[in-house]
Amino acid sequence: MALLLCFVLLCGVVDFARSLSITTPEEMIEKAKGETAYLPCKFTLSPEDQGPLDIEWLISPADNQKVDQVIILYSGDKIYDDYYPDLKGRVHFTSNDLKSGDASINVTNLQLSDIGTYQCKVKKAPGVANKKIHLVVLVKPSGARCYVDGSEEIGSDFKIKCEPKEGSLPLQYEWQKLSDSQKMPTSWLAEMTSSVISVKNASSEYSGTYSCTVRNRVGSDQCLLRLNVVPRAIIGTLLALALIGLIIFCCRKKRREEKYEKEVHHDIREDVPPPKSRTSTARSYIGSNHSSLGSMSPSNMEGYSKTQYNQVPSEDFERTPQSPTLPPAKVAAPNLSRMGAIPVMIPAQSKDGSIV
Repeated sequence: MALLLCFVLLCGVVDFARSLSITTPEEMIEKAKGETAYLPCKFTLSPEDQGPLDIEWLISPADNQKVDQVIILYSGDKIYDDYYPDLKGRVHFTSNDLKSGDASINVTNLQLSDIGTYQCKVKKAPGVANKKIHLVVLVKPSGARCYVDGSEEIGSDFKIKCEPKEGSLPLQYEWQKLSDSQKMPTSWLAEMTSSVISVKNASSEYSGTYSCTVRNRVGSDQCLLRLNVVPRAIIGTLLALALIGLIIFCCRKKRREEKYEKEVHHDIREDVPPPKSRTSTARSYIGSNHSSLGSMSPSNMEGYSKTQYNQVPSEDFERTPQSPTLPPAKVAAPNLSRMGAIPVMIPAQSKDGSIV
């Protein structure tokens, strides 16, 4: 009886060992944002596993308040990948034949929201197996900037800094000198792996080109710095020259503006005609009529004065272009007779207007 029990237990162990199993060990994967993460899940089947094959991937988000979510499923020889909106279109099986024993997936264009624990479940009755993979998404260092904080003068204290625009912690820094002797000052050696180097009592030998490399587990970035340690007098001269240049620029700009305003004002004065005077128009009108009275007889003067002198120039008349009045031509009496003119006698008048 005991022998039979041992045989049954042994067979059970053998059967259990031969059942469905996932051969890929659990692991943690670190990838950079924007890259593709390969999550392996390879399995083996036993002859006893005769049921339909089902493969299911789930995610446990880093936020513990969220429940596990199915992200992709294989069942009934069909693939379903629209369960999880945050990964829709970015998660795919790597194998075209899942029955061959490869249930691995790719997650493309990684985002920080993809951080979490992914679980692969494989079921082919009666065999069932699962494994977990921890995915960590990191941001590569980028946008590194090197600059001097302080005045680059001999004898002064300042700092040189290296700062990336973004990058997941922890970050590592490495400074190097690229010019001259390519040897870092001895006082800087303790800070060569820091983002900030403090410079005390600077000297001209510190001048040169420096590089700072910042890196983390998924990438690196670099920036360059040109350090010029100069005497204080040179700094003052450069500042004075810059100030003079600024003043000259402002003066020239102001002169150009004044010249432009004068030219515009001059053009407006030339284009606008001078205003007309009503008094001068009326006088010229009356004067022209007086010039024509000299050739009229007294008998016609009365009617002419009634019709002409009673008229007042209107606005329309004032706007009518005036033709130039020519002075009457003087013709000698003998010539008038040849032309057929009839002499007319004009009675003389006294000062009070009576005819003499």
